[in-house]
Amino acid sequence: MILGVPTDTFVDALLKGVETIVILFAVVIAAALLIWVERRLLGLWQDRYGPNRVGPFGILQVAADMIKIFFKEDWIPPFADKPVFIIAPAVILLTSLMTFAVVPFTATIGVVDLNIGLLFMLAMSSLGVYSVILGGWASDNKYAMLGGLRTAAQMISYEVFMGLALLGVVMLAGSFNLHTIVESQAGLWNVVTQFPSFVIFLIAGCAEIHRAPFDLPEAEQELTAGYHTEYSGMKFGMFFVGEYLGIVLISSLITVLFFGGWLGPVLPGIVWFLIKTGFFILFFVLLRAATVRPRYDQLMSFGWKILLPIALANVAITSAVVVATS
Repeated sequence: MILGVPTDTFVDALLKGVETIVILFAVVIAAALLIWVERRLLGLWQDRYGPNRVGPFGILQVAADMIKIFFKEDWIPPFADKPVFIIAPAVILLTSLMTFAVVPFTATIGVVDLNIGLLFMLAMSSLGVYSVILGGWASDNKYAMLGGLRTAAQMISYEVFMGLALLGVVMLAGSFNLHTIVESQAGLWNVVTQFPSFVIFLIAGCAEIHRAPFDLPEAEQELTAGYHTEYSGMKFGMFFVGEYLGIVLISSLITVLFFGGWLGPVLPGIVWFLIKTGFFILFFVLLRAATVRPRYDQLMSFGWKILLPIALANVAITSAVVVATS
């Protein structure tokens, strides 16, 4: 007995705590390194130099930027709603890291195995919207406010399509458990049977993390910086890292939901998971390099007039097939 708890239970809880810390630390490090990876790849694809001065291949540029941002003045505008202004950047980090708690990296590596893991992921995604909306509103700046309003419409709308896209996956697996969804793809990946859902989820995920070309809430040409116009120092840094955490998260979820997660021949499961996730991370970087930003009305029309009918049709067809074959 240790502190009134059976020894085996205490040791298991301790090991799970260490595993959780390692996973979350690795995710944050991956998001930080992704900043360097993106800048190098953008330089390569756009035929220019990326960061190449600080350290080998510019790898220490991220460390230099982090040191700089730690020492920058953490200024709060006198006209801002200070408590909300301070809390808003932390929300995006918290919700992203909490979502990683239900992501199964392999059959045995993961923080928690929830029977409602998919619903938990959608709930955290919904809560993440508040970070950007509250940041824009609390800044009391017209550009930030417009960015917050765009975010509210864009993210809430595309959450609808994201949820509908996942209904087919849930019907085929018969569960909201992410482990079960991965194991149900042992014979055939969901990207084959649910290709429309995959495309919708990919587009909706890009809009959810407001990455280019769907970065209208922070459109520099129109809104100076949108919802984080008034942010500086570490508060801006939290928004910045939160975006890259979102890229890693969406890429991981695409791998789990549509590409068999850790399943694959010969190589260990974690290697397959990292290869698949890395591919989609690079895809999101290439998307930024190769596409232009649409108008806001085009973005919203595309969602409601094209993605919604396709998602509903996919749900109807999948449900009919499942009933017919059951």
